[in-house]
Amino acid sequence: MKTALIIATLAELVLLVVVLAVYLVVIAATLRKVSATLGLVTFGVRAIEKQTEPIGPVLTEINGALEQVAGALASVAGVESEQPPRSDAPMEPMTGPKAQTP
Repeated sequence: MKTALIIATLAELVLLVVVLAVYLVVIAATLRKVSATLGLVTFGVRAIEKQTEPIGPVLTEINGALEQVAGALASVAGVESEQPPRSDAPMEPMTGPKAQTP
């Protein structure tokens, strides 16, 4: 009787180890897929970074040109022009009561 119980216990232990090993293999495969996907996402983000890199200096030039145009339009309209905001200063959104002119 003791021998049968020992054999049954060993069989259960072997079955438990096999099931855990299978689950570990499945988890490892899933992690490999996730790693590959993250690699592709990282590659895409770096490509976007490289493609948008030259935008910064161009936007500074465009903002400078637009400030000149705003000053010229104010002088043509005969309106005393306010100092245009610096291009590196944050701009306020034009909504609410401030957006309305009397």
